[in-house]
Amino acid sequence: MRSYRLIALLAPVVLTACTLAGTAVEKPLTDVKELAGTWQGWVTTQVGGNARVLMIIKEDGSYEASTTTGGTLTVGKYYLESGKLRYRSSRTQGTATVSEERGKTILTVTPEGSFSFDTGSAVFERVK
Repeated sequence: MRSYRLIALLAPVVLTACTLAGTAVEKPLTDVKELAGTWQGWVTTQVGGNARVLMIIKEDGSYEASTTTGGTLTVGKYYLESGKLRYRSSRTQGTATVSEERGKTILTVTPEGSFSFDTGSAVFERVK
């Protein structure tokens, strides 16, 4: 009987979480110029730490990103390859996606391979 109560209590939580997770809609890009502007977000390191980052992307896809504490500077470039958004930086390379979520434009960056303990995925929001 306890397991039924537990299921009854957890079911709404799980359904809400699934609904919220499914709200992002991927936005296809036809030109990296669409990324131009200022972005802010968080980088998650491979060892679980987080760092606040500010990134400025130019119309040619090149960018500079730095932690808001003034510590780490990363430079790189976004580009389209076979219709997919990719990037290469001074620290990593990998894939990126742009999505719309609750009226905000989100850029998610996922490195491929393992470069060092302090590199990891990042999620940015366009600064208006």
